[in-house]
Amino acid sequence: MEDMMPKVLIPVTNHPTLGETDQANGTYAPELSHALHVFLEAGFEYDIASIKGGKAPIYGADIEGDAVNEAIFTDERFQAKVTNTLPISDVNIEDYDAIYYPGGFGLLSDLATNDDFAKLAAKHYESGGILSAVCHGPAGLLPVTLSNGEKLLASKSVTAFTREEEIDFGTINDVPYLLEESIARIAGRYSKVQPWQVFVVEDGRVITGQNPASAHAVGEAVVKQLSN
Repeated sequence: MEDMMPKVLIPVTNHPTLGETDQANGTYAPELSHALHVFLEAGFEYDIASIKGGKAPIYGADIEGDAVNEAIFTDERFQAKVTNTLPISDVNIEDYDAIYYPGGFGLLSDLATNDDFAKLAAKHYESGGILSAVCHGPAGLLPVTLSNGEKLLASKSVTAFTREEEIDFGTINDVPYLLEESIARIAGRYSKVQPWQVFVVEDGRVITGQNPASAHAVGEAVVKQLSN
């Protein structure tokens, strides 16, 4: 990657609903757009990928008053990437300096248990790459197993969307499982702050944010590490 701008791989879900309900869901737009805005401001390149490829289900693209979200989602180049996501079979993980998992409830039902993406993430991490995620995005780190057989998260300090935030958001009864509990059972340490506050945990090359408000700060942490 010498003399080239850093490149970020953004895995997104193919699952279009909240768990097994019929509530439209997928990737939560602001968690994708606000981190991506930071990457683009830093001059980074990016690709958007999913397990199956094709059009990614997105919700929250039309939130009023979110200028960053609106700017990203009306950008033609971005629209082309999110409408034609790379299937995992076409991803060359050596092309990337960081992986960023945006949240949304959809990935609880696919990326959180997908071995193919988990193997790519493990290879990326063990080659010196950065793994980052926000809100429900850290679910994508749950299946990542290192070459020594240990779970990536077993020795890591991380955060993710909290039980309190699920209650506030009205999703506590519809999520397929409680992410906070799933992460806390595996991670070396799970931390959280008051609901909806910006909170980012950096543990070496693993960077996680608690909630949608933390997406910008996760992006900044990734840029800072890749700029050193």
